[in-house]
Amino acid sequence: MLEDVAGSRTFSTASPDSVTSVTCAQCEPAFICEEHRAPVANLPILVFSGKCQTSCTTLDTKDLKISKVTANGQAAKFALGPKHSFKGTPLEITLPFDLSRGQHVIVEVTYETAPSASALQWLTPEQTAGKKHPYLFSQCQATHCRSMVPCQDTPAMKHTYYAQVSVPKELVAVMSAVRDGQEPDPQDSSRVIYRFRQPVPMPSYLIAIVVGALESREIGPRSRVWSEKEFVDKAAFEFSETETMLKTAEDLAGPYVWGQYDILVLPPSFPYGGMENPCLTFATPTLLAGDRSLSNVIAHEISHSWTGNLVTNKTWEHFWLNEGHTVYLERMIGRSMESEQFRQFKAMGGWKDLQESVNTFGANNPLTNLVPNMNEVDPDDAFSSVPYEKGFALLYHLEELMGGPEVFMGFVKSYIQMFAYSSVTTEEWKKYLFTYFKNKVDILNKVDWNAWMHTPGMPPVKPQYDTTMADACIALCKRWVKTKEGDLGNFSEVDVKTLSTHQLIEFLSLLLQEEPLPLSHVKRMQEVYQLNAFNNAEIRFRWLRLCVKSKWEDAVPMALKMATEQGRMKFTRPLFKEVYNFDKYREEAVRVFVAHRAAMHPVTSNLVAKDLKVDTGKST
Repeated sequence: MLEDVAGSRTFSTASPDSVTSVTCAQCEPAFICEEHRAPVANLPILVFSGKCQTSCTTLDTKDLKISKVTANGQAAKFALGPKHSFKGTPLEITLPFDLSRGQHVIVEVTYETAPSASALQWLTPEQTAGKKHPYLFSQCQATHCRSMVPCQDTPAMKHTYYAQVSVPKELVAVMSAVRDGQEPDPQDSSRVIYRFRQPVPMPSYLIAIVVGALESREIGPRSRVWSEKEFVDKAAFEFSETETMLKTAEDLAGPYVWGQYDILVLPPSFPYGGMENPCLTFATPTLLAGDRSLSNVIAHEISHSWTGNLVTNKTWEHFWLNEGHTVYLERMIGRSMESEQFRQFKAMGGWKDLQESVNTFGANNPLTNLVPNMNEVDPDDAFSSVPYEKGFALLYHLEELMGGPEVFMGFVKSYIQMFAYSSVTTEEWKKYLFTYFKNKVDILNKVDWNAWMHTPGMPPVKPQYDTTMADACIALCKRWVKTKEGDLGNFSEVDVKTLSTHQLIEFLSLLLQEEPLPLSHVKRMQEVYQLNAFNNAEIRFRWLRLCVKSKWEDAVPMALKMATEQGRMKFTRPLFKEVYNFDKYREEAVRVFVAHRAAMHPVTSNLVAKDLKVDTGKST
């Protein structure tokens, strides 16, 4: 039942993401979650081996109630250290014996999670699509695993895991691991035990669990889609290109090492577009557009199987190594499946997202550095498109300098092979870049690395993207911006008839970068384009923001409805902020948030509270 300790990798210094101190570079723990009996009981087992002569270790915890610790069956002393505002509390364990060379020790920690555990959202039946059964899902990135499992909660640390999960028999459990069978719970005939095994070393933030009334459909030879039955067939249609994306990614980056690639569509409160949990990507139901137009998010999560999950940022300062490379690989998949013009078009949209993040943070805010200083900064507060799009922009700039996409993709593939199963820093990445392109060091030396890595604001170089697919969007945007009120009759539904979903999204994005349109203009836009009728979340989100910016009062309840009927932070936070900035409706924005806060994911509610200045503390 016990997994082997992952390889021979060790580390000897504490990560700034962690409250733990690592006592020995020769001891490497892996944990096994024996049970997850909702809502409180987790029993991890820590397996220590190596040359260490010390007899203590420190683990990260957050709001865990520790009741007992044993080592090889003997009671072990433990103590909780001082509580940090967002990192939690160190759990210091003293073994009842000294370790000898090569000795294995099984440390069992019995504990309860808190009802407010930041990694877990417990949904009532009313909060699910089926309305009959409760639902549990986890979200451990960046540093929330410690609220679910005592562990060394830093991406510098990788481990395998095995789990047994006991749930009521009408529910199904899935995890970020390969399914390893199920059986009746011998202690309770009303429950079923599901077993899981993750043999590939991975960081703690990728541990994931979901329990709910789930169904699945096969969508490929190594893929299933999971969700409540109300979404499962829609999801199977939406993500039917998954195997093609996987094969394309393998052609670009090398073999897929995780075995199964499943997708789970979560309830609407899931705070992200997707989460790259190994073997089981989490996806928001806002991707279910009905035309596969938003499935590029799945290409992004698939790409994380190589950049993020296989090669991982060592600390959250280096998050761009995960996300910049993943965006680059995602767009290379789009290039292979669509065209180079499509890749260029998506890159243009990404540049605008980056500009918006820089505007939101402020051009001098150090959190807009590609490699920010995260000392005493909660990674959740730093989350934005900067590591994604500034990272991509750097890689695209290097691609142009080094000789084009095929040449640079060769480096990315080699980088993945070199650092597979490990965690890296920006300096290690850069050193390998110079090694790989040893014949072009003179060109690399001309790159302003300090401006790219350690300077806030927009990048020092703006790529010149091919505008072929964007030209129609740009032209239509300019028409609306320049047209006087008396000439609004010149617009008609024909304007957008030939635009793809992606182009319509781009048109609205361009308008959001301009000064707010006059109210007469957005009302005319609704008359001729009927944008209120669009259910595509990316279109609706941008349209409602545009309307609220132009002070169209009729749009305020629609914006607040979208902000609360789903919890994807990409949509929820800007919509709330847009209404909050409409002075007349500031109190309404706060009132609606407070009324819906309890149903939101903890990460979402905490950040929206900060946006709306409701409070400065974490939700309870």
